[in-house]
Amino acid sequence: MPVNFLSENQKAGYGNYHGELTKETLARYFHLDDFDRLNISEKRGEHNRLGYAVLLCTVRYLGRFPDLTTIIPIVVIEFLAEQLHIESGSEQVNIYNSGKQRRQHIDEITKIYGYTEFTDIRVAFSLTRWLYSLCWTGTSRPGILFERCTGWLLSHKVLLPGYSLLERYIARLRSRVENRLWYSLAACIDDSQAQRLLELLSVPAGSRYSLLDQLRTGPTKVNATSLVQATGRLQTIRNLGVTLPAITPVSDTRIAALARYASTAKTTALQRLPEKRKLATLVAFSCCMEATAQDDALELLEALLRDLFNEAVQADKRNRQRTLKDLDRAAEILAKACRMVLDDKLPDTDVRGNIFNIIPEDVLKHAVNNVTSLIRPANNVYFNELDAKFKTVRRFLPDLLSRIHFEGNASADSLIEALHWIEVNLKKKKTDNDAPREIINKPWQQHVIRKDGSIDFHAYTFCALKELQLTLKKRDIYVNPSWRYADPRTGLIEGKEWEALRPIICRSLGLSSAPGATLSAIATELDSTYRDVLDRLPENPAVRFAENGDKTELILSPLDAIEETPSLIALRQRVADMLPRVDLPELILEIDARTHFTGAFTHSSEQSSRVSDLNISICAMLMAEACNTGPEPFIRNDVAALKRDRLTWTDSNYIRDETIRAANAVLVAAQSSVPLANIWGGGEVASADGMRFVVPVRTVHAGPNPKYFKEGRGVTWYNLISDQYSGINDIVVPGTLRDSLVILAVVLEQQTDQVPYQIMTDTGAYSDVIFGLFRLLGYRFCPRIADTGGARFWRTDSKADYGPFNAISSHRLNFGKKTEPHWDDILRLIASLKLGRLNVMSIMKTLQTGDRPTSLAQAIAEIGRADKTIHMLTYLDDENKRRRTLQQLNRGEGRHAVARNVFHGKRGELRQAYREGQEDQLGSLGLVLNIIVLWNTIYMDAAIQQLRREGYPVLDSDVEKLSPLQCGHINMQGRYSFTVPESVSKGELRAFNEDA
Repeated sequence: MPVNFLSENQKAGYGNYHGELTKETLARYFHLDDFDRLNISEKRGEHNRLGYAVLLCTVRYLGRFPDLTTIIPIVVIEFLAEQLHIESGSEQVNIYNSGKQRRQHIDEITKIYGYTEFTDIRVAFSLTRWLYSLCWTGTSRPGILFERCTGWLLSHKVLLPGYSLLERYIARLRSRVENRLWYSLAACIDDSQAQRLLELLSVPAGSRYSLLDQLRTGPTKVNATSLVQATGRLQTIRNLGVTLPAITPVSDTRIAALARYASTAKTTALQRLPEKRKLATLVAFSCCMEATAQDDALELLEALLRDLFNEAVQADKRNRQRTLKDLDRAAEILAKACRMVLDDKLPDTDVRGNIFNIIPEDVLKHAVNNVTSLIRPANNVYFNELDAKFKTVRRFLPDLLSRIHFEGNASADSLIEALHWIEVNLKKKKTDNDAPREIINKPWQQHVIRKDGSIDFHAYTFCALKELQLTLKKRDIYVNPSWRYADPRTGLIEGKEWEALRPIICRSLGLSSAPGATLSAIATELDSTYRDVLDRLPENPAVRFAENGDKTELILSPLDAIEETPSLIALRQRVADMLPRVDLPELILEIDARTHFTGAFTHSSEQSSRVSDLNISICAMLMAEACNTGPEPFIRNDVAALKRDRLTWTDSNYIRDETIRAANAVLVAAQSSVPLANIWGGGEVASADGMRFVVPVRTVHAGPNPKYFKEGRGVTWYNLISDQYSGINDIVVPGTLRDSLVILAVVLEQQTDQVPYQIMTDTGAYSDVIFGLFRLLGYRFCPRIADTGGARFWRTDSKADYGPFNAISSHRLNFGKKTEPHWDDILRLIASLKLGRLNVMSIMKTLQTGDRPTSLAQAIAEIGRADKTIHMLTYLDDENKRRRTLQQLNRGEGRHAVARNVFHGKRGELRQAYREGQEDQLGSLGLVLNIIVLWNTIYMDAAIQQLRREGYPVLDSDVEKLSPLQCGHINMQGRYSFTVPESVSKGELRAFNEDA
């Protein structure tokens, strides 16, 4: 790897004073204790005492002694001089620097305070062992390792060497680790396996693509043929025969990093790798690709089954439309007969004869038969329409069941047996009659079980597929290996580890190890909230109770609009007018110059860059993705950083989800440092909302929703926005997945410095389980409740008198029966989520079970109902809370409005066929939005300061209401040139394209 990986900022800041020193920093590193004062007092002259103190405190803070060129901040000299009662500190330091005592004092401090040289053999051994372990188990880039290594040296009182020496040391160590990694992975396979892996890089005769390229290409079409090909791809990867030992010295993160590089690099680049590294990369690829291919097949299966069952419903509706007239005629005949049956004046003995006199018997029988054949039960499964699609199922089912091996929890045992029975009987002309019948629910019984007790194979198959669709969604059934369909319990803390972690988790989250104390506190809080809100109810005109028949309804009046003050309107316009007009590329480059966020983009092979102006290439590709234009408008053959090959290389190797998240964390931290952003909020509040994008290309990773996508398909980009207007996390989900399945993941998986504890969402994002999980994890979940009057209010004491709330709070919580027996499992789940051990989306799909909740879900939901009731009561009681919620949600809407303006290319449609491409492009959009917000915030802050200096009346209350979500001053469309080359203007032709 390249030796020179440090940025100019890192070099300048290494071992030097950098930035402004806070009072806390001065107190921590520059305070002189009694021992220090004793040593200093032995020195003759004020200049020697102050100089000694400067040396001592500087080595504590910087890790190295200052030389004569080191600039000591005035604040340090004054802080130390004040403690030593010395005047004219700067003069005394200058006198000291011109003297001859520095070397002697440095040796003395080194000995007395226990500092060690970097060249000490004990230091070399300890540091190498620590750093080697860090490199082996993680994938931190060299710059991060340099910072961590510096921290280790400081904490162990080792004098910092020159930065170039430390650079070379880290580079050599990383090289050793990488070589060991490559040899370890290559040693896991034999010669025949190695030969099969190397053949992946070759291009078969008659093909344009290598076998590796073919395996890297996932399915895009939702049909049976694509599913057969997807399972075939899975089998091809398995046929490579590469599996790592159960106990391998290589960490999962290192394997994943190598596999990621193999998934994105060109085949020619892989062919040029050294032999051991090439084999190691292909081994990692084959191990990880099995999980990816299996996930792709299952995601395609889910999409295919969804379409299959939805099309059956639509086909039934079309058939119903065609038969409505027949049904109406038959119903009219039966209604006429029934009226005669109900006629009291007609003797019972004459009813039959009178009916047949008016309606012939054959007509009446025909009407009865028509109604019987046309009516549909309430829980109709549309088997007739499904049966017409059995040929489609027959095409993919044999390969699916033979190549994907399903596992499950206890509730899925009968389904797994049923799938095995189907696999066996698919090959038989006459099926056995010993099919497991536990999966046959009531709606399917009339279709599956014939009158003679035998099994209808087609109906049984569709019944099993419907159950498979439901259990896959809930993750009751899972596969291994997998990234998205693995056992959701994988990673759950157990055994001795849980016994050790339980008290730590309970203390950190404020929960009791036994259920009594925590549940009692929740019950007490619920009761006191009822009583507090009841006491203030007469003074709350927004809440009233109304009788609707035999029910009492709670009515919450909408918030009244607050007119903006003339001073706010004027200030907003004045600040907007002051903002400079700027092109988006210049804006992005300016923010990079201020924050160096492009430094977070590392090469997918974990190597450092060897090219100049890489930041320009990265910024260009971020804008190409965010504006949805592609790289074409940014290509310039006269600029090395913007040539086509350079941009393609940058996109393939640097723009990916993990680097975008790392860069986003830099931008969020920069936003928090702007004074204006801290006026808007402290980062404790965040809101989540989704933005929809139509996906017009063929893809498995999109879902239907006529409300948002009409006849097509699309995805939802779910964002978490802080009260400082920064986007701190996002998730892309196909279609319009229910928000409550996503909200917890988007909160727990965010990787910025901000830690919001109050989460606000719109109505669709809440459920009882979500309320319970957020409460237990230490968050306050505050959704906007659209229909408060229609929501359920819960209580723990059935005899408590809550006045008018008695009529709407008849539902009683039962912590003792539902929650207490599962308390330890709840704590284990919460601890595993808090520590990031579990896949949050999979766990949510398991807990959000609809009509069949697990006992654990019910236990958490019981806590959630209490917390939801507390939230609704305070929401009713506090108008400010309602306004704050609305204000924060409006920030999300405003951010999405800016996003629409940025994402202007290709009609604003997301044209990415694969999940990774969708995540990278929308992640780039989120990053550019944060760049715009940060740029606007910086300039708005400067504009407000300028106005105050000019004497303009700026009210703090008005500043709080300003927003950086504006883009009228930013040119996002590019500029057009109306010049032509002189030769062309004289009638000559342009040169032909050199790339042709």
